[in-house]
Parts: sequence; C-alpha cells; structure tokens
Amino acid sequence: MIVTYNWLKEFVDFDYAPQELCDRLTMVGLEVDALEELGGGLDSVIVARLDAVEAHPDADRLTVCQVNNGSEVVQVVCGATNHKAGDLIALAQPGSVLPGDFKIKKSKIRGQVSQGMLCSEKELALAEDSPGIMILPADLQLGRPVFEALGLKDYQIEIGLTPNRPDCLSVVGVAREVAAMCGKQLTLPAAQFAEAAEQISDRTSVSIEAAEYCPRYAARMIQGVKIGPSPDWLVRRLEAVGMRSINNVVDVTNYVMQELGHPLHAFDFKLLHEGRIVVKCAQPGDKFTTLDNQQHNMVAEDLMICDGQRPVAMAGIMGGLNSEVQADTETILLEAAYFKPTAIRRSSKRHGLHTESSHRFERGADIDMIPVALERAASLIAELGQGSILAGIIDNYPKTLATPLLTLDVNKAQALLDIPADCDIIQTLLESIGLQVDAGKTTSTLQVRVPSFRPDLEREVDLIEEIARLYGYDQIPTTMPTGTVDAPQPPPRQQIAKKLRNAMVENGFSEALNYSFVAPESLAKLGLAGDDPRSVQVKLLNPLSEDQSVMRTSLVPSLLETVSRNLAYRSRDLRLFELRPVVLPQADAKGSREELCLTAVICGRRQSEGWAQSADNVDFYDLKGLVEGLFSALNIDQIVYDQEATEAYLHPGKSCRVVKGGKVLGCFGEVHPQVLDVFDIDQPLFLLELDVEQLIAGAGEISRFKPLSRFPDVMRDSALLLDETVSAGQVTEIINRTKVKYLENAVLFDLYTGKGIPDGKKSLAVRVRYRDQEKTLTEEEVSKSHNKLIRSLCHQLGAEIR
Repeated sequence: MIVTYNWLKEFVDFDYAPQELCDRLTMVGLEVDALEELGGGLDSVIVARLDAVEAHPDADRLTVCQVNNGSEVVQVVCGATNHKAGDLIALAQPGSVLPGDFKIKKSKIRGQVSQGMLCSEKELALAEDSPGIMILPADLQLGRPVFEALGLKDYQIEIGLTPNRPDCLSVVGVAREVAAMCGKQLTLPAAQFAEAAEQISDRTSVSIEAAEYCPRYAARMIQGVKIGPSPDWLVRRLEAVGMRSINNVVDVTNYVMQELGHPLHAFDFKLLHEGRIVVKCAQPGDKFTTLDNQQHNMVAEDLMICDGQRPVAMAGIMGGLNSEVQADTETILLEAAYFKPTAIRRSSKRHGLHTESSHRFERGADIDMIPVALERAASLIAELGQGSILAGIIDNYPKTLATPLLTLDVNKAQALLDIPADCDIIQTLLESIGLQVDAGKTTSTLQVRVPSFRPDLEREVDLIEEIARLYGYDQIPTTMPTGTVDAPQPPPRQQIAKKLRNAMVENGFSEALNYSFVAPESLAKLGLAGDDPRSVQVKLLNPLSEDQSVMRTSLVPSLLETVSRNLAYRSRDLRLFELRPVVLPQADAKGSREELCLTAVICGRRQSEGWAQSADNVDFYDLKGLVEGLFSALNIDQIVYDQEATEAYLHPGKSCRVVKGGKVLGCFGEVHPQVLDVFDIDQPLFLLELDVEQLIAGAGEISRFKPLSRFPDVMRDSALLLDETVSAGQVTEIINRTKVKYLENAVLFDLYTGKGIPDGKKSLAVRVRYRDQEKTLTEEEVSKSHNKLIRSLCHQLGAEIR
C-alpha cells in the first residue's frame, strides 16, 4: 500500500517528521518498506519563461529557446514541439541530476549552446509518458523550484501490509492508525452536492439474485457528464501512489478507492440493456470480455454484474468491455457493493485476474463504507464532469450483517502483556482505532463492538494484540521465559532406526532417498509370485503420473533403479542403502500398515581404487559380515542362516534368509541374473533386505560391561570330520546351545576337503577358548569341558575326530 505524507495530513493534523512517522507506523505493525521524497534533489529544476522560440538553423526538429529563469536569460536547445514563446516551463539547470541518474550539463547541440534542458513530466518521474515538455500554470513565480511551486513536494510511503489488515488498504485507514498514535481526531472527507429533481428509481433498478455472494449493492446516477482529462491535482495525486490517469470519471473511482479503501465501478448507462442491474452467478460456458480485452470462460461459481440481458462486469474484479466509460458517455451508473471475500478470491485465481479491486474485496472490504464512498465519488464526478446527480440512492441491503461483540478480560490482558493498563487505558486505546467500548458485566471486563472495517478482529486474543501494538511494543517489559528443559529418551523404534542408519554409514554406505510412489508393474520385475502379499498395492487417488500411482510394498525395485542409473553414469563401485517405510496389506486384507525396512546393495570393488589397495570385488561374505555387525550392534544373537528358502529375486545357492526363533528377519545374497537383466545391470550385485520391525522386536538389551578376567585362557583345537551337507551354522548352533562350563567363545577357523578326506565328507576345524573369572583352569577342568562339547557335536551331527 502506497500513501503520501501530505495526503495523510489532510485527515490527521500530526506533527511527525516523515522518518519519525515511518518509524512509528512500523512499531504499530504497519511495516514501512520504503520512504521516498518526491521531488527530492530536484530543487535545481526551476520555473522559467520562454521569451523566444526560434527554429534551429542546422536541424529541422530542434528549436533554440531563450529562457528567462528570473535572474538571467539563457539559451536552451529543445526537441519538443508543444511549446511557444510566453509559456512557463520546467528548466533543469546545468548540474541537475534527474531521475534515472541523468545528469544535465552545458553542451553544444548542432553548433548551438544549450545551458540546461526543458523537462517533461516523464523526465521528472511525474508520469509514465508525456507528449512533450511540461507547460506550467501562468501564475507561478520565476526561479522557484518546480516541485515547490506546484505543491508537489511530498513523501511517498510504501507499507508492507499483512493480508489480515484490509482496513489499511486506504489513506483513511492508515490515517486512522496515525490518529491513534498521536491522539488526534480523524477527519473524513465530506461529500457536498445538490441533487436533480429526477429520482434514480425512475431510471434504473438493482436486484440481487445471489445474496450469499453479494449482501449489499448500492448505486448512484450522474447525468450530463462530460468525459475528459482529469485536473492536475487529481493526476498528480494518483501518480504519487503509483496509478495512471485515464479520464476524469475513472480517475475519481480510483481516487476514492485509494482514499477510502472501497472499490467502485462506473458503467456507461446507455450501454446497459433494459437500464437495470442484476447481480447473479454466471451460466456455465458463458464467455465474457473484460476491460483488458481478454476473453474468459465463466463457471457457475463466478459472480457477475449483469444488465437486463448479459453480464457487464466480473463482480469485484474487473468491468466489461461492453459497458466501459467512453469519450461519448453522458450518463454514469456508479456502483458500490460488498462481495463475499472467498467468492472473489476463487474467481480471481481461477481467471488469473488480480486487480486493485479484487485485492481489497478478497481480503474483506468495509460494508458500511459503501454509502460514504458512493457519495464521495458521485460528488467528485459531478464536479469534475459538470454533471448532475439524480435524487436518491439505490441501496439494496436485504439483510444487515451483524458486527461481532467481544468480551475482553482486562486482567487477562494485563497478565498476558505484563503491562499496568487498567480499564480506562485499554478503553482509550481501543476507541482510538474506531472500536466501540462499553463496560462489561464485571469491573474487570469490557464489551467491545468491532466495526465492519476490522474483519480480522474475531476473538478476545485479537483485541489483546491490538492493545499490545497501541500501547507500544517497545513499552512492554522484556522478560526471559523460565522453564525446565526435558531430555526424554527417544522411543526404542527411533533409537534402533538411528543406530542402523549410523552403522550403515560407518560401513561406507550412502543413503538413497527414493519416492514412496512407484509404478504398479515394479514388483513384476522382481519375479514375485502372484499370491505374494506384497503384490497388493495401495493406489493413489490423485497420482502425479502412472509411474507413481501406487505406494511401494518393497524398497528393492527403487534401489535397483538407483543402481542402474548410477551404473549408466559409470559409477560402478556402489554401496547404497535405504531405510524407509513400506505400505503392506493388513492380515485381514481390510486395510494397510506401514513397516520400516532396510535395503542395501553393494557391487564393484571391495576397496577404492589405488596402488596399495586390493582389486578384489565384493561378494556374498561382505554382506554376511555386514549383517553380523548390525546384529551385534543390536544385541541380536542365535541367528540361523537358512539357504534353503530365499526370495525369487535372489540367486539360488548364493543367498539365504536370516532367521531367529522361527521368525524371518530378512534375507541377503546375490541378485538373480534375470532380475539384473530387467534393470539393465551388467555386473554382479549383492542385496540385503531386513525387516526392521522384527529387528526392533528382537533387539536385546544394551550391552553391559563385563570385567576382564585376571586369569589366563586355555584354547583347544579340534578337527571334525563331517558330512558335506552339514553347514557351519549347524556346528555353531550346537556349540552355542550346549551348556559347557568355562566356555568363552568358539571359532571355526579351517575348512578342508581333498586328499585324506573320504568322498562326501569335509574337515571343519574349531578353536574353543576356555576361561574362568576367578581362577586359573587346570588341565583336567579344560579337558572335561572340551570332551563334553566334542561328544555333543559327534552325537548330534555324526562327527568324528580326525
């Protein structure tokens, strides 16, 4: 919102300097973004008279002017054609700096000395365009600065308003705030005019068919109007706030909108069919051409102002080309109305039309300002257009909108703001901005009637906010809040997810983030069976595309796509993981649930390329080591690796499931070659998939410290002859399950097949460590424990000691 210093002073007699005014406005919540002096630095542009104007001897389009500046006559070469001897003009003397950093200096133009420049309105930033130089009124004093002589010395104040303050989208609204700051009276502009004998009701009528969208519509009629340019004072006032002059009628509507904040619209009455106004919603499919000559396709939710046969304006947004004021217009039907903010906002967005009018209506105009703005505009149009106003006003207001009545607890306001403001002080503050305040039911309460120009005041706390800004934010004491800082332990789910993520990063993996939406056929690429629960996917109601139309039930397809893209960019040594939820069907197939999963892939070299690094590629056992490390971090033990059952997208014989207590925790292994082909992956890839929900359920307690034994350990190595079908996991499981005294740990350290080993057999060597925390073990104690362990292995696995 742009206002000017002098315009504000017409409504409030304040004494603040421009900068002080801006500072105070900012402190009451109207943040001033910019303060610019109009005519500042242009005192060297003075009033001068053309004593003589002659053609340039060496240029057809230039004139040589003898210019009297009040103290001497100087010569200036000019390229304009709208001047003559005797005219008063604006002379920019040598040394002047015009807007745009245009410096004026003494020069020679086609051999003639030019001591300055004759300025146009555009060159002085008084207009966007001008046909020639600026011709000044004949009664101005020579030598006086032009801006001072014309009364244009002013300050432009640009305020950054928040959307909840439509009351300040006018000069009067800002002036009301200034009046509250300085304790002065706000003076509203008065409308004085004489009415003609003819009644407006005899010429036109207004009917409202969409009262929900238009609660009030008023109109005045001015006849005998002469359309023409606006007077200088009106043009300057509009240009000072960034608006362009069009003609005297349109300029008045814009002027009153800026002054009072209520948009108005002027119709050429002779172009209204049947001479009447009907407010109703558009018919779907209607086409309407607005004043900017753009055609719009209307929908049933668009509110239109119509005549007896057709739409003539988009309500609250823009008028129609079929009823605009033209040069031959003589009778004006002037509209002032109130429209529902949400209806205007939706239509404005729908049609891409944001105007000064819609900007105000969609934030909430003042319904009680309608007759005031209408009378003010009608009087100005009659004055500037030499017309006469028909008697009476049409004011269609079928149901008066009630203004809120709020109860304010003064004690609550004092406690919340920590200020010593009693009922009298608070009443004075609120009344200064136009609120009606009366005593409440108790001595500590007030009844506040909110005026129609403040739609943002809806609750008691809104009134307390008004008290705070009017009392002065800088007057409210600064107190530091007190309280305790709690550091609750995160829930186990978060702790384990964080621990897993950190462990993956520590192992050299990078986290991938993929969309949770995938293509429906993504699972088919994995070769899953049709009855697999993961095949039941949750469809999106409004997908971005077909490739992102369902929620993913597995992280595997997304991660394989990521690998494929990286390989295409020749990034072949990959360690990627994704720890995200998937959406799976409920067991009763009547809904879905989210489950957290961890999926990781590795491929390429085991170590980064370098002269001292190995060139070996990763394999199955890299993932197995990773799994063991993750389970160790979560204190999950007694794990069984089942290679008989695995996933369809993993290579048979090169993959396994991870099982504990009959529950599947996940799987890992080499990706099936057929799946690699589908995803355009041209090198071996190893994949890990873990059910984090099962890990959370099976995670052990936090590891506790065990004191180191002061006594030595004893190790025994034994080579077992076993069937080839016996896995190392079975041996480890029996060792862990057998209750052997003094056993600290056991390691399988050698596997041998070949010479000396019968067909169908293998030799597996195990190293067992024994230790006691309180004494040194004897040979007899160790032998007894070790023999028990070997007997258990021989009995359960059919092993023989080599």
